[in-house]
Amino acid sequence: MDETGFWELIDAAREDAEGDPAEQADLLVDRLAQLDPDAVTCFARHFESRWNRAHQWDLWAAAWILLDGASDDAFDSFRCWLIGQGRRVFEGAAHDADALAALLDAFDPELDGEAEDLGYAADDAYEQLTGDVLPDLGLPEPPPDPEGVPLDLEDEEALAERLPRLWARFRAGQGS
Repeated sequence: MDETGFWELIDAAREDAEGDPAEQADLLVDRLAQLDPDAVTCFARHFESRWNRAHQWDLWAAAWILLDGASDDAFDSFRCWLIGQGRRVFEGAAHDADALAALLDAFDPELDGEAEDLGYAADDAYEQLTGDVLPDLGLPEPPPDPEGVPLDLEDEEALAERLPRLWARFRAGQGS
């Protein structure tokens, strides 16, 4: 499976789920389970490499703004959700987290920003196909700390300065 095939699966599941992350994960498992184990492993490799790429301070700040706070676990889930938004949104945000202000049509913190199950879709499909756990993907270990310049996520002025467009659209005037 190439990168285009990976994103096509992500997009088709999101569109059919009408943006519901839990439904998107279920649909993705169903679609992956129709492929061969090697294709599922390749999908998992694509997903994991993007999840690692999204381990950035600026994206954590974006999650913090959008979700009004984001623990380590919430940020992990946010990265899964971000991948689930498709190539255009993911690549735009990975390049410039502040671009999410323009890339997101809307954001509902009750529904959006959390998609942990997407991160397990390949594992679930592989197990359905083979009865075994997904093998090691052979990817390098990600760095323990996010990439980029560290930021005090509880400092609202620092958040607004780092991601001004996202702050203006989703947090300005709301207070915490």
